[in-house]
Amino acid sequence: MTDFAVLDLVPVREGGTLTEAFAAATDLARAAEAAGAKRFWVAEHHAMDGIAGGATSVVLAHIGNATSRIRIGSGGIMLPNHTPFQIAEQFGTLDALFPGRVDLGLGRAPGAGPELQRALRKNLNQAAEYFPQDVVELRALLTGDIDLPIHATPGLGAHVELWMLGSSLFGAQLAAKLGLPYAFAAHFAPDHLDAALAVYRRDFQPSDALEKPHVMVAMNVFAADTEADARLLASSQQQSFVRLRSGNPGKLPPPIADYADTLPAPAQAMLAHLGQAAAVGTPAQVRQAIAAFVQRTGADEIMLCGATYDPAARVRSLELTLDACENALAG
Repeated sequence: MTDFAVLDLVPVREGGTLTEAFAAATDLARAAEAAGAKRFWVAEHHAMDGIAGGATSVVLAHIGNATSRIRIGSGGIMLPNHTPFQIAEQFGTLDALFPGRVDLGLGRAPGAGPELQRALRKNLNQAAEYFPQDVVELRALLTGDIDLPIHATPGLGAHVELWMLGSSLFGAQLAAKLGLPYAFAAHFAPDHLDAALAVYRRDFQPSDALEKPHVMVAMNVFAADTEADARLLASSQQQSFVRLRSGNPGKLPPPIADYADTLPAPAQAMLAHLGQAAAVGTPAQVRQAIAAFVQRTGADEIMLCGATYDPAARVRSLELTLDACENALAG
Protein backbone atom coordinates (compact mmCIF):
# COMPACT_ATOMS: atom_id res chain seq x y z
CA MET A 1 0.00 0.00 0.00
CA THR A 2 1.39 3.38 -1.00
CA ASP A 3 1.34 6.01 1.73
CA PHE A 4 0.86 9.70 1.07
CA ALA A 5 2.50 12.75 2.57
CA VAL A 6 2.10 16.48 1.99
CA LEU A 7 4.86 19.05 1.46
CA ASP A 8 3.99 22.67 2.20
CA LEU A 9 6.28 25.61 1.45
CA VAL A 10 3.87 27.86 3.38
CA PRO A 11 3.37 30.06 0.30
CA VAL A 12 2.65 33.77 0.70
CA ARG A 13 0.36 34.88 -2.08
CA GLU A 14 0.25 38.24 -3.81
CA GLY A 15 -1.94 40.53 -1.74
CA GLY A 16 -1.68 38.16 1.23
CA THR A 17 0.11 38.24 4.58
CA LEU A 18 2.37 35.96 6.58
CA THR A 19 -0.39 35.48 9.13
CA GLU A 20 -2.72 34.25 6.39
CA ALA A 21 -0.02 31.92 5.08
CA PHE A 22 0.44 30.26 8.46
CA ALA A 23 -3.32 29.95 8.92
CA ALA A 24 -3.56 28.28 5.51
CA ALA A 25 -0.78 25.86 6.46
CA THR A 26 -2.72 24.91 9.57
CA ASP A 27 -5.90 24.32 7.56
CA LEU A 28 -4.02 22.19 5.05
CA ALA A 29 -2.39 20.09 7.78
CA ARG A 30 -5.74 19.45 9.42
CA ALA A 31 -7.23 18.47 6.08
CA ALA A 32 -4.29 16.17 5.37
CA GLU A 33 -4.74 14.47 8.73
CA ALA A 34 -8.48 14.07 8.24
CA ALA A 35 -7.97 12.65 4.73
CA GLY A 36 -5.48 10.04 5.91
CA ALA A 37 -2.11 11.44 4.88
CA LYS A 38 0.80 9.99 6.86
CA ARG A 39 3.07 13.06 7.03
CA PHE A 40 3.01 16.83 6.75
CA TRP A 41 6.38 18.38 5.98
CA VAL A 42 7.56 21.99 5.79
CA ALA A 43 10.59 23.07 3.76
CA GLU A 44 13.30 25.49 4.83
CA HIS A 45 13.82 28.47 2.51
CA HIS A 46 15.29 31.86 3.36
CA ALA A 47 14.98 35.44 2.13
CA MET A 48 12.15 34.61 -0.30
CA ASP A 49 9.08 36.83 -0.18
CA GLY A 50 6.78 34.04 -1.31
CA ILE A 51 7.83 31.31 1.16
CA ALA A 52 7.25 31.56 4.91
CA GLY A 53 8.81 28.35 6.23
CA GLY A 54 12.26 29.72 7.08
CA ALA A 55 11.92 29.13 10.83
CA THR A 56 10.99 25.53 10.09
CA SER A 57 10.96 24.09 13.60
CA VAL A 58 8.77 26.97 14.83
CA VAL A 59 6.28 26.37 12.01
CA LEU A 60 6.25 22.66 12.83
CA ALA A 61 5.41 23.42 16.45
CA HIS A 62 2.46 25.47 15.21
CA ILE A 63 1.35 22.60 12.93
CA GLY A 64 1.82 20.04 15.67
CA ASN A 65 -0.44 21.97 18.03
CA ALA A 66 -3.13 22.19 15.34
CA THR A 67 -3.13 18.43 14.69
CA SER A 68 -3.13 15.27 16.76
CA ARG A 69 -2.01 12.23 14.74
CA ILE A 70 -0.26 13.10 11.50
CA ARG A 71 3.54 12.99 11.49
CA ILE A 72 5.15 16.42 11.16
CA GLY A 73 8.60 17.09 9.81
CA SER A 74 11.07 18.97 7.69
CA GLY A 75 11.34 18.54 3.98
CA GLY A 76 13.91 19.57 4.70
CA ILE A 77 16.27 21.23 7.09
CA MET A 78 19.29 22.45 5.09
CA LEU A 79 21.92 21.28 7.54
CA PRO A 80 24.78 23.47 6.18
CA ASN A 81 22.79 26.48 7.43
CA HIS A 82 22.95 25.20 11.02
CA THR A 83 25.01 23.24 13.51
CA PRO A 84 24.02 19.64 14.30
CA PHE A 85 23.68 20.60 17.98
CA GLN A 86 21.11 23.32 17.27
CA ILE A 87 19.00 21.00 15.14
CA ALA A 88 19.22 18.23 17.75
CA GLU A 89 17.87 20.65 20.37
CA GLN A 90 15.09 21.93 18.11
CA PHE A 91 13.87 18.53 16.98
CA GLY A 92 14.40 17.00 20.40
CA THR A 93 12.05 19.70 21.66
CA LEU A 94 9.52 18.88 18.95
CA ASP A 95 9.70 15.19 19.86
CA ALA A 96 9.03 15.99 23.53
CA LEU A 97 6.05 18.13 22.53
CA PHE A 98 4.68 15.67 19.96
CA PRO A 99 6.03 12.22 20.90
CA GLY A 100 6.31 9.70 18.10
CA ARG A 101 5.25 12.14 15.41
CA VAL A 102 8.43 13.95 14.33
CA ASP A 103 10.44 13.48 11.12
CA LEU A 104 13.72 15.20 10.36
CA GLY A 105 14.46 15.37 6.65
CA LEU A 106 17.95 16.66 5.93
CA GLY A 107 19.24 18.37 2.80
CA ARG A 108 22.73 19.35 1.72
CA ALA A 109 22.17 22.17 -0.75
CA PRO A 110 23.06 25.51 0.85
CA GLY A 111 20.91 27.29 -1.74
CA ALA A 112 22.17 30.72 -0.80
CA GLY A 113 24.00 33.63 -2.31
CA PRO A 114 26.65 35.74 -0.59
CA GLU A 115 24.09 37.98 1.11
CA LEU A 116 22.45 35.08 2.94
CA GLN A 117 25.82 33.59 3.81
CA ARG A 118 26.74 36.83 5.53
CA ALA A 119 23.38 36.99 7.29
CA LEU A 120 23.80 33.43 8.59
CA ARG A 121 27.48 34.01 9.46
CA LYS A 122 28.31 30.83 7.56
CA ASN A 123 30.54 29.74 4.72
CA LEU A 124 27.80 27.58 3.27
CA ASN A 125 29.85 26.01 0.49
CA GLN A 126 32.43 24.86 3.01
CA ALA A 127 29.70 23.74 5.41
CA ALA A 128 28.14 21.64 2.65
CA GLU A 129 31.42 19.73 2.32
CA TYR A 130 31.04 18.60 5.94
CA PHE A 131 27.46 17.46 5.43
CA PRO A 132 28.09 13.70 5.78
CA GLN A 133 30.01 14.18 9.03
CA ASP A 134 27.35 16.56 10.32
CA VAL A 135 24.60 14.04 9.62
CA VAL A 136 26.51 11.38 11.59
CA GLU A 137 27.05 13.84 14.45
CA LEU A 138 23.40 14.86 14.46
CA ARG A 139 22.29 11.25 14.59
CA ALA A 140 24.67 10.63 17.48
CA LEU A 141 23.29 13.65 19.36
CA LEU A 142 19.81 12.14 19.05
CA THR A 143 20.54 8.43 19.50
CA GLY A 144 23.78 8.28 21.48
CA ASP A 145 25.20 5.72 19.02
CA ILE A 146 28.51 7.59 19.28
CA ASP A 147 29.74 8.79 22.67
CA LEU A 148 30.09 12.54 22.23
CA PRO A 149 31.67 14.89 24.79
CA ILE A 150 28.41 16.89 25.02
CA HIS A 151 24.76 15.88 25.14
CA ALA A 152 21.84 17.79 23.66
CA THR A 153 18.98 18.41 26.09
CA PRO A 154 16.40 18.23 24.63
CA GLY A 155 17.72 15.94 21.94
CA LEU A 156 19.43 12.87 23.34
CA GLY A 157 17.01 9.94 23.34
CA ALA A 158 14.46 11.66 21.12
CA HIS A 159 12.60 9.29 18.81
CA VAL A 160 12.98 11.41 15.69
CA GLU A 161 12.73 9.67 12.32
CA LEU A 162 15.71 10.77 10.22
CA TRP A 163 15.36 11.06 6.43
CA MET A 164 17.85 11.91 3.72
CA LEU A 165 16.59 14.26 1.02
CA GLY A 166 18.10 14.60 -2.40
CA SER A 167 17.82 15.41 -6.08
CA SER A 168 21.07 13.80 -7.20
CA LEU A 169 23.17 10.70 -6.67
CA PHE A 170 24.97 12.21 -3.66
CA GLY A 171 21.98 12.03 -1.34
CA ALA A 172 21.10 8.56 -2.57
CA GLN A 173 24.60 7.28 -1.83
CA LEU A 174 24.68 8.82 1.64
CA ALA A 175 21.20 7.55 2.52
CA ALA A 176 22.23 4.06 1.45
CA LYS A 177 25.48 4.16 3.42
CA LEU A 178 23.77 5.36 6.62
CA GLY A 179 20.72 3.14 6.27
CA LEU A 180 18.24 6.01 6.17
CA PRO A 181 14.94 6.39 4.32
CA TYR A 182 15.33 8.49 1.18
CA ALA A 183 13.08 11.20 -0.25
CA PHE A 184 13.69 12.40 -3.81
CA ALA A 185 12.65 15.90 -4.89
CA ALA A 186 11.31 14.98 -8.33
CA HIS A 187 8.75 17.79 -8.16
CA PHE A 188 11.41 20.34 -9.07
CA ALA A 189 14.44 18.26 -10.14
CA PRO A 190 13.41 15.03 -11.89
CA ASP A 191 16.57 14.51 -13.96
CA HIS A 192 18.33 11.91 -11.78
CA LEU A 193 15.25 10.25 -10.30
CA ASP A 194 15.61 6.75 -11.73
CA ALA A 195 19.39 6.59 -11.34
CA ALA A 196 19.28 7.86 -7.75
CA LEU A 197 16.67 5.32 -6.68
CA ALA A 198 18.63 2.51 -8.33
CA VAL A 199 21.83 3.52 -6.53
CA TYR A 200 20.03 3.84 -3.19
CA ARG A 201 18.43 0.42 -3.44
CA ARG A 202 21.57 -1.27 -4.75
CA ASP A 203 23.91 0.11 -2.10
CA PHE A 204 21.57 0.20 0.91
CA GLN A 205 23.12 -0.95 4.18
CA PRO A 206 20.67 -1.88 6.96
CA SER A 207 20.83 0.19 10.13
CA ASP A 208 19.27 0.16 13.57
CA ALA A 209 16.60 2.51 12.20
CA LEU A 210 15.81 0.74 8.92
CA GLU A 211 16.16 -2.83 7.72
CA LYS A 212 15.49 -2.33 4.00
CA PRO A 213 15.33 0.58 1.55
CA HIS A 214 12.39 2.95 1.92
CA VAL A 215 11.66 5.53 -0.76
CA MET A 216 9.44 8.58 -0.93
CA VAL A 217 9.16 10.58 -4.15
CA ALA A 218 7.70 14.08 -4.41
CA MET A 219 5.41 15.11 -7.25
CA ASN A 220 3.22 18.11 -8.03
CA VAL A 221 -0.46 17.23 -7.87
CA PHE A 222 -3.46 19.40 -8.71
CA ALA A 223 -6.93 17.87 -8.73
CA ALA A 224 -10.25 19.55 -9.48
CA ASP A 225 -13.68 18.62 -10.78
CA THR A 226 -12.58 19.32 -14.36
CA GLU A 227 -9.23 19.12 -16.12
CA ALA A 228 -9.48 22.78 -17.09
CA ASP A 229 -10.00 23.81 -13.48
CA ALA A 230 -7.02 21.73 -12.36
CA ARG A 231 -4.77 23.27 -15.01
CA LEU A 232 -5.90 26.72 -13.92
CA LEU A 233 -4.98 25.91 -10.32
CA ALA A 234 -1.55 24.66 -11.41
CA SER A 235 -0.78 27.90 -13.28
CA SER A 236 0.11 29.82 -10.11
CA GLN A 237 2.92 27.41 -9.32
CA GLN A 238 3.95 27.33 -12.96
CA GLN A 239 4.35 31.09 -12.86
CA SER A 240 6.43 30.78 -9.70
CA PHE A 241 8.72 28.19 -11.33
CA VAL A 242 9.24 30.37 -14.39
CA ARG A 243 9.95 33.46 -12.29
CA LEU A 244 12.36 31.57 -10.07
CA ARG A 245 14.28 30.12 -13.01
CA SER A 246 14.35 33.62 -14.54
CA GLY A 247 15.91 35.09 -11.40
CA ASN A 248 12.78 37.00 -10.43
CA PRO A 249 11.09 35.12 -7.57
CA GLY A 250 8.21 36.66 -5.67
CA LYS A 251 4.93 35.94 -3.96
CA LEU A 252 2.54 33.33 -5.33
CA PRO A 253 0.58 34.94 -8.19
CA PRO A 254 -3.09 34.48 -9.13
CA PRO A 255 -3.85 31.77 -11.70
CA ILE A 256 -3.91 32.54 -15.42
CA ALA A 257 -5.93 30.46 -17.87
CA ASP A 258 -3.81 28.75 -20.55
CA TYR A 259 -0.69 30.29 -18.98
CA ALA A 260 1.79 27.80 -20.43
CA ASP A 261 0.57 28.51 -23.96
CA THR A 262 1.69 32.14 -23.61
CA LEU A 263 5.31 31.27 -22.80
CA PRO A 264 8.32 31.15 -25.09
CA ALA A 265 9.50 27.71 -26.13
CA PRO A 266 12.31 27.35 -23.54
CA ALA A 267 9.93 28.07 -20.65
CA GLN A 268 7.35 25.67 -22.07
CA ALA A 269 10.03 22.99 -22.33
CA MET A 270 11.06 23.57 -18.70
CA LEU A 271 7.47 23.15 -17.48
CA ALA A 272 6.99 20.08 -19.66
CA HIS A 273 10.15 18.58 -18.18
CA LEU A 274 8.84 19.14 -14.64
CA GLY A 275 5.56 17.60 -15.76
CA GLN A 276 7.06 14.11 -15.75
CA ALA A 277 6.64 14.23 -11.95
CA ALA A 278 3.18 15.78 -11.93
CA ALA A 279 -0.48 14.85 -11.97
CA VAL A 280 -2.96 17.51 -13.07
CA GLY A 281 -6.62 16.86 -13.84
CA THR A 282 -9.77 15.23 -12.56
CA PRO A 283 -9.56 12.79 -9.64
CA ALA A 284 -9.56 9.88 -12.08
CA GLN A 285 -6.78 11.42 -14.17
CA VAL A 286 -4.73 12.20 -11.08
CA ARG A 287 -5.17 8.69 -9.72
CA GLN A 288 -4.00 7.22 -13.02
CA ALA A 289 -0.95 9.48 -13.19
CA ILE A 290 0.05 8.74 -9.61
CA ALA A 291 -0.38 5.00 -10.16
CA ALA A 292 1.88 5.18 -13.21
CA PHE A 293 4.46 7.14 -11.24
CA VAL A 294 4.40 4.60 -8.42
CA GLN A 295 4.84 1.81 -10.96
CA ARG A 296 7.81 3.64 -12.48
CA THR A 297 9.55 4.43 -9.19
CA GLY A 298 8.42 1.65 -6.87
CA ALA A 299 7.93 4.37 -4.26
CA ASP A 300 6.76 3.34 -0.81
CA GLU A 301 5.34 6.83 -0.31
CA ILE A 302 4.32 9.72 -2.53
CA MET A 303 4.73 13.28 -1.29
CA LEU A 304 2.09 15.58 -2.70
CA CYS A 305 3.31 19.08 -3.57
CA GLY A 306 1.80 22.07 -5.32
CA ALA A 307 0.78 25.53 -4.14
CA THR A 308 -2.50 27.16 -5.19
CA TYR A 309 -3.36 30.84 -4.97
CA ASP A 310 -6.63 30.03 -3.19
CA PRO A 311 -5.73 27.98 -0.10
CA ALA A 312 -9.17 26.36 -0.09
CA ALA A 313 -8.51 25.03 -3.58
CA ARG A 314 -5.43 23.20 -2.34
CA VAL A 315 -7.39 21.64 0.48
CA ARG A 316 -10.01 20.55 -2.04
CA SER A 317 -7.33 19.22 -4.40
CA LEU A 318 -5.77 17.19 -1.57
CA GLU A 319 -9.11 15.77 -0.51
CA LEU A 320 -10.02 14.80 -4.08
CA THR A 321 -6.61 13.20 -4.60
CA LEU A 322 -6.55 11.12 -1.43
CA ASP A 323 -10.16 10.06 -1.85
CA ALA A 324 -9.48 8.96 -5.42
CA CYS A 325 -6.33 7.07 -4.44
CA GLU A 326 -7.73 5.35 -1.37
CA ASN A 327 -7.10 1.64 -1.76
CA ALA A 328 -6.42 2.17 -5.49
CA LEU A 329 -2.66 1.74 -5.11
CA ALA A 330 -2.71 -1.29 -2.81
CA GLY A 331 -0.50 -4.05 -3.89
